[in-house]
Amino acid sequence: MTLNSPFRCTLFLTITLFFLSCKKSPQPYDLLIKNGTVYDGTLFPPQTMDIAIAGDKIVKLGHLDPNLALETIDAKGLTVAPGFIDTHTHLDPLDNLIELSTAESQLRQGVTTSIGGPDGRGVPLQFTMKEFLDSLERTGIGINMGFMAGHNSIRKRVMGMEDRAPTEKELAQMIEQVAQAMNEGAFGLSTGLKYLPGAFAHVDEVIALSKAAANKGGVYSTHLRDEGIEIMPAIEETIKIAKEANIPIILTHHKVIGKPMWGKSNSTLARVDEARKNNVNIILDQYPYNASHTGLSVLIPAWARAGGQQKFIERLADQTLYKKIQAEIIFNILNDRGGRDLKRIQFARVPWQPELEGKTLHDWIVQEGREPTIEIGAEYVIKGQRNGGASCIYHAMDEKDVENIMQHPLTMIASDGRLSRPGKGHPHPRAYGTFPRVLGQYVREKKLLSLEEAIYKMTSFPAQTYGLNKRGQIKEGMMADIVIFDANTIEDKATFIDPHQYPVGIDYVLVNGKKAIDQGQFLNKKEGRILRKNSSPK
Repeated sequence: MTLNSPFRCTLFLTITLFFLSCKKSPQPYDLLIKNGTVYDGTLFPPQTMDIAIAGDKIVKLGHLDPNLALETIDAKGLTVAPGFIDTHTHLDPLDNLIELSTAESQLRQGVTTSIGGPDGRGVPLQFTMKEFLDSLERTGIGINMGFMAGHNSIRKRVMGMEDRAPTEKELAQMIEQVAQAMNEGAFGLSTGLKYLPGAFAHVDEVIALSKAAANKGGVYSTHLRDEGIEIMPAIEETIKIAKEANIPIILTHHKVIGKPMWGKSNSTLARVDEARKNNVNIILDQYPYNASHTGLSVLIPAWARAGGQQKFIERLADQTLYKKIQAEIIFNILNDRGGRDLKRIQFARVPWQPELEGKTLHDWIVQEGREPTIEIGAEYVIKGQRNGGASCIYHAMDEKDVENIMQHPLTMIASDGRLSRPGKGHPHPRAYGTFPRVLGQYVREKKLLSLEEAIYKMTSFPAQTYGLNKRGQIKEGMMADIVIFDANTIEDKATFIDPHQYPVGIDYVLVNGKKAIDQGQFLNKKEGRILRKNSSPK
């Protein structure tokens, strides 16, 4: 049959339209970030480019068609970076974590991932790692969270607060619990050898537990046994652990504390460099403040608190022991966190007398009509601990050491902060300001770091250290954890006097491809995920 020309044209057009209709149209991106100055998390210079996001991943980079996106963010004039990774976060106690599970104080800093369970704390005593992570997953969280197995918690579970070496059976139990935690998602082992009961552990015990973490690819993060006069032996102990357990180590919240140690960061950093040359995988993290935050009890010798609070009170009844405890507290006020000045010890949380929060040990003594001498200060430390203890901010570090450590190429940024909300207690300002403070004060104003160096220390460096393989870089196929900020205005606002202030200059934060901060507004969403090192994608 011969087809006439008009019919042939009509048939050709019909077939063409049919095949065109069958051809799959390009799928739109869920979100397109356009025109931003993109720092990819490495040390490479920034580029102006667009970032396409589909679902929870970055799917394309370049100069992209905005018509393919369901939503567009115009980031012209703004800095676009991977979401910040906080390698030392106190995601505890449990009631605080549940209450503040949206993690606003971290998201407003640009943090999208935090590693909890530092300083030997791990997860709450009543949970296995799996039980704890599963419960958080059911609760929902605002940022991604991973956790460490905590030496102090494990030792307390097995041995209580005993000041002795473990039996062979007890050590086996602790090793088993570390291995179990690693199998259930822990990223490594943390120790707090300055705190109880970790302070009672000898190095061989820590090496044995570290080997259990190393066998599963974990890291070892340690609050050193001492950060003051005895810091160099404490670093040597940690290097020994790294060598014998064959495990990467992080000297967490690295600092030198107490007036006699000011300027000694040159020595600690030189030892780190030497260890690296000898193939020890040693890394640092640091918060950008010259004051620390921990319990009032850090001024009290560990032996005096062995066995718990009741045993401590019993020892105080013995006048000989009381005088010995007081003398050692005086030593710590003069040489360690006391900074040789009672005004340097500032109360943060005081359950038994909340009106002291924000005030100093000096203020408390004067308020009670006593003379604020160092000796009376030691007496009041004992009084405070007898009342149940308190948390304190210790202004006993030198800013030059802070800057020196920050500039070291092996230093990551970490807050050492706790999830916080305005009006609750008197926290260290790092809970609100750590990451903006680095970008505003130390990058823009002091020019101690370049912007790409600072972002690297907050993103791909910690991701590599902890094995977060899909996070920490802006790259096709990576999880879409992203922060967009104004490098000219980003600034921390929280102070030691008025800590409950959010930073400024952060416009957008994305967690797993979803907005958590939108044009500076907190959206109160739970887009975070629980991260498990050995049992699920990271």
